[in-house]
Amino acid sequence: MLFINPIRLVALATLSLTIGLSLQARISLVHRGTHETGVFDESAAEIVDYDSATQRLFVVNADSDTIDVLDASDVDNPSLLFSIDISPWGAPNSVAVDPRMWIHEIAVAVEADTVTDPGHVVFFDTDGNFIKSLMVGALPDMLVYGQGGKLIAVANEGEPDGGVDPEGSVSLIPVRWGGMNAMQSDVMTVGFGSLDTEGAPEGLRLFPGVESIAQDLEPEYIAFSPFGVRIWVTLQEANAVAIINTFSGKLEKVLPLGTIDHSKWGFGIDASDRDDEINIANWPVMGMFMPDAIASYSDGEEVFYVTANEGDDRGEDERVKDLDLDPTVFPDADDLQEDEELGRLGVSTIDGDTDGDGDFDALYSYGTRSFTIWSAGGKRIFDSGDDFEQIIAMQLPEEFNSNNDENGSFESRSDNKGPEPEAIEIAHFWGRTYAFIGLERISGIMVYDITNPRRVSFVEYVHNRDFGGDAELGTAGDLGPEGIKFIPQHKSPTGTPLLVVANEVSGSTSIYEIKSLRPIGIGDLGGNAP
Repeated sequence: MLFINPIRLVALATLSLTIGLSLQARISLVHRGTHETGVFDESAAEIVDYDSATQRLFVVNADSDTIDVLDASDVDNPSLLFSIDISPWGAPNSVAVDPRMWIHEIAVAVEADTVTDPGHVVFFDTDGNFIKSLMVGALPDMLVYGQGGKLIAVANEGEPDGGVDPEGSVSLIPVRWGGMNAMQSDVMTVGFGSLDTEGAPEGLRLFPGVESIAQDLEPEYIAFSPFGVRIWVTLQEANAVAIINTFSGKLEKVLPLGTIDHSKWGFGIDASDRDDEINIANWPVMGMFMPDAIASYSDGEEVFYVTANEGDDRGEDERVKDLDLDPTVFPDADDLQEDEELGRLGVSTIDGDTDGDGDFDALYSYGTRSFTIWSAGGKRIFDSGDDFEQIIAMQLPEEFNSNNDENGSFESRSDNKGPEPEAIEIAHFWGRTYAFIGLERISGIMVYDITNPRRVSFVEYVHNRDFGGDAELGTAGDLGPEGIKFIPQHKSPTGTPLLVVANEVSGSTSIYEIKSLRPIGIGDLGGNAP
């Protein structure tokens, strides 16, 4: 039976009114069509990009080690044209289409069969013909074009495996005349070795026992600044971002991101999967941002970066109930460690023992269940706080904090990162700038108007999930959004803006049309300024 904590009813009612107003905002997403691979929970649709010249979608299918090429000319019935076999080079992790319409190329980030060996960026034309392969760092996990297509940046994650721990790095590949003319000697790889000699910035989250900082850091995702001078690189497990100058090829700075205080109003979380109720409350827990995806935009005066704060661990997590809590800091530890309170919440065991006496003086959880807007200097401008959980609690109370691999899993993710924001896309059209945030677990897309980063408005939450279906049988709709691509109206097959979402768990790729609504009563969800 579902119970809603009565102390939250007033807040939920207020938020409901706000959301009702915001639904009269400028845009709404309408599902048009879906391509289904029929492959469940094997990463058959991860990252997606679009080529406007051919009206084709290019989708990473990690299950078959291919890039699936879809015909998107009929948005109601996207269909598979052919697949590009990536297996001769390894396993694909990311794909990007050269934005210059006259180049007709795609680039694919490919990890080696031995994951700790150097990977490759492999170029194909948009008909799937091989062009060239260039070697980059170990485990290239993501790549992106910048500077109008003249430069590719690659996040080489460098995860350890089998006792080997390669250094994480970022590769910069000049492609001024396309991948066909790029040379291996042109590839510049930027590492983090300078931190081992000069020292890590205060607040950088490092793992005990690692041989070097350069090995410990694992680049995850990249965003070019709007003018391409710099890139921001998320270092997820280190709870930081790196700033690299693309012209000098130098690491300029590493910015530790700090934490969110979940004991403050507006930043609450539902921390238990065993209390049989929606209980978004304030707890003595610090949330580490640990962003996955990152994007950038400008309001004409300043540059901003936007992160989806997923959280991630390397096995160093434990439940609160299994820790020794400092009795002075946590005089109510016996109550807090009950399953219905904080006992089930997963927290870090390498953070929180501030005085080194073996017990925990603070609790650090993974991710913040939010998205954040940062200034170019790393100052937090806006954070959505507990918006995501509050919105889901009202719109899908029976499915609150469900997992992405089965229906009927009410609250199963409350003890572990909640809805888990992972993917993000920024789009500017019709005079406004919007953020589209993919929620990995309950699935679906949160839409916000971020035109003014200091006055952000919630627009809508949309999903193509059928909670009455069977996930394994492929009747539950889209599950686990991993990659999002915006298609502006001048490049769209329909002449209207589109949003394409690749869903990892359901192995499906869906197309949404973005419709304009009467621009009245934009409700300010408010968010939560730091």
